[in-house]
Amino acid sequence: MIPVGEFRNLGSEQNSKFRVLKPWWDVFSEYLCMAMLMIGVFGCTLQLTQDKIACLPSHFTSPTPGAIDCNHIRTYKENETLQHALAKPVNAVILEVFGRKNNLDIHQYVFVNHYCYERFVHWYAKFFPYLVVIHTMIFMVASSFWFKFPGTSSKIDLFVTILAKCFDSPWTTRALSEVSEERGEEKLVNWRRNTMSKDPSDRRGDDEETVGLLRSSSVKSSSEKKNPEPQSAPSVLDKKEGEQAKALFEKVKKFRTHVEEADLLHLMYVLQTSLKVFKFLLITIYTAVLVPNIEIVVRCYVPPELTGFDIYCCNHNKANLFSKLAYCYVCFVGVYGLLCIYTLYWLFHRPLKEYSFEQVRLETGINDIPDVNNDFAFLLHLVDQYDALYSKRFAVFLSEVSESHLYQLNLNYEWTEKKLRARLARNTSNRLELHLLMLPGLPDTVFDIPEVESLKLEQVKNITIPASVAKLDSLQELSLIYCPAKLQLPALNHLKENLKVLRLAFESSEEVPLWMYTLHCLEELHLNGPLTNEVSKSTTLESLRDLRALRVLTLRSNITKIPPSVVDVALQLQRLSIYNEDVKLQAFSSLKKLTNIVSLELVGCELERIPSAVFSLSNLQDLDLRENKLTTVEEILSLQHCRRLVTLRLWHNKITYIPDHISKLHSLETLDVSWNKLHKLPSRLCYCTKLRHLDVSHNRLTSLPLEVGILQSLQFFSAAFNSLETLPEELFSCKRLRTLALGNNCLTFLSSRVANLAQLVRLEIKGNRLESLPVEIGDCPLLTLSGLLVDDNLLDLLPSVVQSSLTSS
Repeated sequence: MIPVGEFRNLGSEQNSKFRVLKPWWDVFSEYLCMAMLMIGVFGCTLQLTQDKIACLPSHFTSPTPGAIDCNHIRTYKENETLQHALAKPVNAVILEVFGRKNNLDIHQYVFVNHYCYERFVHWYAKFFPYLVVIHTMIFMVASSFWFKFPGTSSKIDLFVTILAKCFDSPWTTRALSEVSEERGEEKLVNWRRNTMSKDPSDRRGDDEETVGLLRSSSVKSSSEKKNPEPQSAPSVLDKKEGEQAKALFEKVKKFRTHVEEADLLHLMYVLQTSLKVFKFLLITIYTAVLVPNIEIVVRCYVPPELTGFDIYCCNHNKANLFSKLAYCYVCFVGVYGLLCIYTLYWLFHRPLKEYSFEQVRLETGINDIPDVNNDFAFLLHLVDQYDALYSKRFAVFLSEVSESHLYQLNLNYEWTEKKLRARLARNTSNRLELHLLMLPGLPDTVFDIPEVESLKLEQVKNITIPASVAKLDSLQELSLIYCPAKLQLPALNHLKENLKVLRLAFESSEEVPLWMYTLHCLEELHLNGPLTNEVSKSTTLESLRDLRALRVLTLRSNITKIPPSVVDVALQLQRLSIYNEDVKLQAFSSLKKLTNIVSLELVGCELERIPSAVFSLSNLQDLDLRENKLTTVEEILSLQHCRRLVTLRLWHNKITYIPDHISKLHSLETLDVSWNKLHKLPSRLCYCTKLRHLDVSHNRLTSLPLEVGILQSLQFFSAAFNSLETLPEELFSCKRLRTLALGNNCLTFLSSRVANLAQLVRLEIKGNRLESLPVEIGDCPLLTLSGLLVDDNLLDLLPSVVQSSLTSS
């Protein structure tokens, strides 16, 4: 058998575990239930005694037994007087019995006692204690039913477990203490501001505007004040505690998503409270009606043939005590019912479907604690009735700032200074770059590497650049690839003075940081993302007038017109690159104002002709119009107004021919018309005598003009992937050629004059119909086997002397 002590331990364990979900009225109700249960147990104990009733025969008899009242057994005259006073009918005859045998046997008395107790004592007087026990047990079960119901018990148990861990977690103590310190410092700063003179009002207004641009959260990382060292600082969590807090954050998130959409807990609590109110009303009504039936003196009628007496007057021994217990029980039930009614009032009067942490926000200063709904809110309301400190400490685990701060500490443990230094490498700009990819945050240890010149953060979450960025004295380039960043004011001031290059990639125009527009020392700005509003299709790029040092602007977007804000930096802008995502760029009027532009790239802009605004750019030196829909370049004549134009790139278009007046571009040094649909090259092209780089690959050329020999400055020439069958001998008079790419054509012969190309270092002739190579190829002094791209079988046909000559070269 199970000892009673086991039940006691089970009950105490449950009460101690779920005590946080029992407000004061539930605790008071438990005590009332214990008192009512004691009343019931005491009454049941009295019921177990043998002498429940004692009966004596009456010496009076009557043909109408109802006329005998055991409470008023007097003389005949007294009874008669009493009958008149009570207005009873006078025809009842009450006679005193004489001469009857009165010495009954003891067993007859026992029989009469049992007979009268079973037949004439009211049922409520007999079963009152049992009713008290039953009703009390129902009250107790109803009070704890939602702790045992399968649909609610698991959620309650999980919530109480998580709440206890959150309350005892060292992280909550650390977070709340840091917040209190920050609030103390904020109050000190505000006091100092109030005591200062109010002269620099304009400057203070500018500072407030600047702070508004930061988009920073209310709780900032305290790394700039404390600069925590995980290895030495005792106040910082160790790695194990940090991991435990991180796992606890995940549990809170999952529990919230599991509970917040349902209201089963609230419904079950309402139902069990409603049941208790119904029981209270029922007990009050029937007890008030039946309590008077607990009588001390009971008249009993026994057939006279059994004992010789027909009327017995019985004394119910426990009636007096039971009557007092019943009234006491009714009082307890009344108080219990009032508590239940108050509980219903609390359940329906207060907005328990939502829990707001307004008071917690005011006390802690953590402004990003989200309000919770439905069952989660109801549980927190109950906890708040137990102790408001629980909800305050639990709120730490609902704050994204607190969670990100914890991730920050864990990051510092994982990404040590040694590990970060191993990732340093030179980028394309020859800057020492630190590239971090897909981290949950930015480690503070990054700012302990002062030699970093470029910081590239790609898909890094929860970035807040602290004031410690000032320790990166060499930092000139910052890349934020799909990771919106917040800046503290000291960090912004440092970047204003030192940052030269900023690269941003974003998914929506709202993610463009406002602090970008205040970097007055910025020289290069590269933006990659949508800059248009889906509704208005208007370019959303704010004023760039504060970027006084901006020289390079790159836009990889889907704009339909050049942003008007580009005009704000028109006088100092030297390079503009627009990479459109196959969206037609239509408005070019603002280009005319870029008078100092040196390089212009319009890539993937669906251009069908060269924009006329380009011809007014007198300082233009580099023009790139690749990946458009150009079919003709008749307007190329107007490019002669760009007297400084040296590079023209028209690759990846649909150009079918080049007009002869291209020869007017006397200063042209680089021309790239690859990946087009050219069938021939105009001979006048060769009169651009300054050409040093000419690329006509991936076209439909069948021949080259004989005038190609005029290009004596030519150093790079590519005609690969065409349909050339022969090469003009004049080509080999371009003695400055260093690269000659003729692969994947239909050539059957390579002239021996290739030996005239004394500066040739790379020759590509693979993929043709050559049967042999001229032995004079070995006379090219700078050509080596690594720079010679031919079919393997052609190399084997060369004499060994030539092969060794190429190898030695």
